[in-house]
Amino acid sequence: MTRFLLLECLAIAACFARFEITHAANPPQNVRRDTSFYVSPTGQDSWPGTSDRPFATLERARDAARMAGPARTRIVVRGGSYFNVSLVLEPVDSGLTMEAARGEKPILYGGQRILNWKPDSGEFLAADLPPFPRPTAAATEAAQTWQVRMLQVDGQFAEPARYPAEGTLTHLSSFDVPWMSTTGGGWKRAPTRQELTELRYQAGDIREQFDVANAEVTVFHMWDESRVGLAAIDRTNHVLKFSSPAGHPAGAFGVKTYVLWNTRQGMTRPGQWYHDRTRNKIVYWPQPGQDLSKIEIIAPTRDVILKLRGKSAEKVRDVTIAGLTLAVTTVPLKAGGFAAANFDGAVSLQNTENCSLSQLTIARVAGQAVNSHERGDAGLRIEGCDIHDCGAGGIYVGGKNNRFANNLIYRIGRSFPSAVGFYRGGQNNEIVHNEIHDTPYSAITYGGTSNLIAANLIYRCMQTLHDGAAIYIFAGNGVVLRGNFARDIVDTGGYGASAYYLDERSTNCIVEKNLSLGVARPSHNHMATNNVIRENIFIAEHDLTLTFPRCVGFALEKNVFYAGGKISIENPAAVSRWTENIFYSGANRVEQIALKAYSRSGELNQPPPNAILADPLFRDLGKRDLHFEPGSPALRLGISVEAALQAGRELTAQRN
Repeated sequence: MTRFLLLECLAIAACFARFEITHAANPPQNVRRDTSFYVSPTGQDSWPGTSDRPFATLERARDAARMAGPARTRIVVRGGSYFNVSLVLEPVDSGLTMEAARGEKPILYGGQRILNWKPDSGEFLAADLPPFPRPTAAATEAAQTWQVRMLQVDGQFAEPARYPAEGTLTHLSSFDVPWMSTTGGGWKRAPTRQELTELRYQAGDIREQFDVANAEVTVFHMWDESRVGLAAIDRTNHVLKFSSPAGHPAGAFGVKTYVLWNTRQGMTRPGQWYHDRTRNKIVYWPQPGQDLSKIEIIAPTRDVILKLRGKSAEKVRDVTIAGLTLAVTTVPLKAGGFAAANFDGAVSLQNTENCSLSQLTIARVAGQAVNSHERGDAGLRIEGCDIHDCGAGGIYVGGKNNRFANNLIYRIGRSFPSAVGFYRGGQNNEIVHNEIHDTPYSAITYGGTSNLIAANLIYRCMQTLHDGAAIYIFAGNGVVLRGNFARDIVDTGGYGASAYYLDERSTNCIVEKNLSLGVARPSHNHMATNNVIRENIFIAEHDLTLTFPRCVGFALEKNVFYAGGKISIENPAAVSRWTENIFYSGANRVEQIALKAYSRSGELNQPPPNAILADPLFRDLGKRDLHFEPGSPALRLGISVEAALQAGRELTAQRN
C-alpha cells in the first residue's frame, strides 16, 4: 500500500511538472506578461532585441512586440539618430509603450543626411540628391518624389530662399466679390478657376533668370494663405500661372501681397538654401566658418514619422509614446486652407482611444506636429511636450474627452502662417496650462461642445495674419475660457487682432477670470449669441475697444476695463445685461457706438448701464504688477487677478 501511494504521488508530480512547462511556453490568453524590446542605432535587426543585443529599427521591434502576443510590451529606444523613420501602429499594437531609454535622447528623423557638398557658384555649395529612399513595407504613406520643403542644418530650421528678403511684394490682381461670412456660404460669387490660378505681378518684381520649375509663391489672404507652385509665367502680360488652385483668389479681401520661395533670386544671406529641381540639387549658402564636412544637413523624405492608425470599429488603444524627439518631415505642395489644416503631422492619429503622448520634442517639421483625422480620438493625453519650428501648426486634435496640458508651443507657421498652436474642436476636451508664443496667427482656434480652455499663457501671436486672436472660438457651444493670460498682441491691420474672440455660431460660452495686457481689442465677438463675459481684467496702454457686431444676448458682469486712452464699445445693443463693470479711461472717455451690420450708425458719449467709473488701483502697472491695492473697487466686487497670473506656470516650473 505504501509503495502504491509513493508511485501515485510521483505520477502526480510528473503531471504538475509537465503542466508548468506547457503553461510557461503557452500562457493563457488572459494572463499578461511584461516584455521589453530594445532598439539602438548600433543594433541589428537579426539580433534578439535585448538590452545588450538590440534591434536596429523600430519596425523590427514593433513586429517582435506583435509576436509576443498578449504581453504588456515595451519598446525602449536608445539614444542616437534614426533616419527615414515611418512607423505605423495599428489596433494589434494596443497596449504598447514606446519610450526613450532613461537618460538618453533618441531622435527619429523623417529624412536622411545630404552628403558630398561641392562648390556651386560664388559662395554657394550644392549637393546632388541621391535616389529617393523608398519607405519600408510597413509604411503606407510617403512622398513619391523627393519634395524638399524644409532643411535642418546643424540641428536648426534652415531659412529657405525668400524673395523679398523681408516683407512682401505687392501684386495687381483684384477680386472685389463680397465675403458673406463662413456661415453665409463664403463668397457671394464662386471664384473661377482662372481667378484661383493667376496673379498679375508688377513689372520688375520677376527677374529674367527666374526659374518657374523651382519657384513657389505664397499668396496672402485675410486669415490664411495659399502656397502653390508655378506652371508658367506670361512675361508679356506680367501674369504668374499657378500649378494648382489657391484657396482664395489673389486680391481677395483687398489683400494684395505675396512672397516668392525657392529661387536663386531669394538667396540673399548666408544660412539660406533652395531645392534646385531643374538640376536635382540642394543649394546652400554656408554661414561664416561653417565646414560642411563637419555639419549634419538632413532633408525630409517622409510626411509622417509615427502614425497610430485605427478604425472606427477597432481603435488603437492604450498606446504610450514618451520621451522621444521627432524631427524633419515634408509636405505636398498645395494650399493649406484655414489653419493650414490640409497637412498631416509628424505624429498622425486616426481613431485612437486612451493613448498618451508625453515629454516629446517635435521640431523642424514641415507640417503639423500632431494631427488627428476624422475626430475619432477619445481619451487622448498630450502632456509636457515641446513643439517648435514647425512649417505648419502644433496640436490639431478633435475628438472627445482629450486633455492637452503643460505643452510648450512656439515658432510655428514658419512656412504656412495661418497655422495655430491648437486647432479643431470636439467635445469635453481640455486645453490647460500650456504656453504658446511667437505665432503668425491665432494661438488657439477651437470649437465644439463643452470644451475647457484654461490657464494658458499666450503672447506675441497674430504677428502676420488678421482676424484672429490669442483664443479664437468658432461655432462653440458651452465652451469655457477661464484664467488665461494673453499679452503683447499687436494689431497688424486687416480685420484686426484680439485676445478672446467668439465668432460665428458661438453660443452659451463663458469667458471668465481671464487677463489681457497690451491688447487693444481684448474682446471681439461676431455673430455670437447668449454668451457671458465676467470677472476678466482687460488692460490696454492706449485705446481699448470691445466689439459685438451682429451679436445678441450677451451678459457682461464684473469686468475691469482699463485704457490709457478712450474705451469704445461697438454695438452695445448686443449686451442685454451690464452688471458692475469697472471702466477706467485715461482720456476720460467711454463711448458707445451703434452699428448697422458693420457700419457706424450712431455714437453715445457715455458708459453703459450700471458702470463703475473708477481707477482699479493696480499695484504697479508700469512694472506689470497687476495685483490690486487695498481699497480697489475690484476687490470689493470679488474680482481677482490671481488665477490668470498662474497661467502657464505649471509648465514654467517644470522646465526650470
